[in-house]
Amino acid sequence: MGRACTHDDFGGAPEPKRSAPDPQPEHPITAIIAVMAIFVAILLITWARIEVHGTGDLEEALLEPQAEPGLPVLPPKDIKPDEEREVDAAVTSSRFATGLSP
Repeated sequence: MGRACTHDDFGGAPEPKRSAPDPQPEHPITAIIAVMAIFVAILLITWARIEVHGTGDLEEALLEPQAEPGLPVLPPKDIKPDEEREVDAAVTSSRFATGLSP
């Protein structure tokens, strides 16, 4: 009967090579500064989002009335003006015409 060839047939698995230690390991203060920089970047992005878009949509999402059991949930009313709706339609049709649609 046939037998599978294994590493043992050729002297076992090769020993892993050990690399030399990093001559300049990262200092702990560098890592702490990097984490702080990420945190500050998150705060700045959040602040910019609030300054540009405001908090109306966030408040609306948080203050949305809860549905009572047994009652159907109605979709939110569309309060976009006709002009904005036309602009959205034009942008969408331009994307499809140029092949940039997702």
